[in-house]
Amino acid sequence: MKIRDVMTKDVHIARPGDTLQDVARRMSEGDFGFVPVADGDQLIGTITDRDIAVRAVAGGASATSPVVEFISRDAQTVRDDDDLKTVLDLMASRKIRRAPVVDKHGRVVGVVSLGDLSIRVKEKYAGEALEDISRP
Repeated sequence: MKIRDVMTKDVHIARPGDTLQDVARRMSEGDFGFVPVADGDQLIGTITDRDIAVRAVAGGASATSPVVEFISRDAQTVRDDDDLKTVLDLMASRKIRRAPVVDKHGRVVGVVSLGDLSIRVKEKYAGEALEDISRP
């Protein structure tokens, strides 16, 4: 099984100049808490609802601040043609709950999350990996 078979394909991408308020509103309306941030086709980072609350709002940032100031720049990406086991091992070893999925050209084509894996994957090692990821 490949990541493209389990990933969420309807991914919302933020741009560096998008405001915190705009991204937070999109998260609220779409009921998701993770957004890849890209400059053109190039992924430059990710931002989560927690990043907005803890890094930005708690630090006194304005709602009109650009999202690029608060992104995590060390996003671990996976390829859409990666085998599921490879991704599960990466997520378990790095305790990653969500990862941007890129194609062979490096363009963001989806997101894979714990939720995707728990709903769509029935393989034995998936359960073990999910346990590893979820451990504090």
